[in-house]
Amino acid sequence: MFASQVLRRRSVLAIIFFCSLLYFISSVFRQNVILESSEIREPISLDSIIWEIDLENTVNRTFKKSCRNSIQGKEIIVDERGFVCKRAALSSNGCCVRGADGTRRFVCDSCQMNGCCSMYELCVSCCLQPQKRSVVRKSYVRASRTFRYLFSTVKDIFDVCLAKCRTSSQSVQHENTYRNPNAKFCYGDDLPAVQMS
Repeated sequence: MFASQVLRRRSVLAIIFFCSLLYFISSVFRQNVILESSEIREPISLDSIIWEIDLENTVNRTFKKSCRNSIQGKEIIVDERGFVCKRAALSSNGCCVRGADGTRRFVCDSCQMNGCCSMYELCVSCCLQPQKRSVVRKSYVRASRTFRYLFSTVKDIFDVCLAKCRTSSQSVQHENTYRNPNAKFCYGDDLPAVQMS
């Protein structure tokens, strides 16, 4: 009974109201600070990206501490040197073991003329091929305008190829089916051709 009488007093209600208001303002301020610090950065300029792979040092990389790779492949992996290998042929430093059974470099077997491939790892490997550099550079310029957040963290050609080969809204039609289910991973500008089922 005493508690209900205290809560009915205007001064207590005013204190509760102002404390709630203060908490609300501080929460909004903290949220704005977080949003401002995580703003989307502009895509990195063409000149800042490392477009060339040092072929001499990357092929025979036994001294390197680690190799970046696509990580996600269930059966095959592509490393930053353009080698595609079975997951079992991946060394402890993350590089595909050169000379292992099934390990190949710059594989474009499943890729079509428009730069669309059947598998993500093969798309990245083909994209890393030195002869594809001009296509990838041109494609990066166009894509970085459209997909700013995705391309705001790329540092080199491997990052560009990883990002470009991911499926996107450009790979689908009617928001629920791939334009071409057999070639949905693209590194070039051209969209996958629509394949009627």
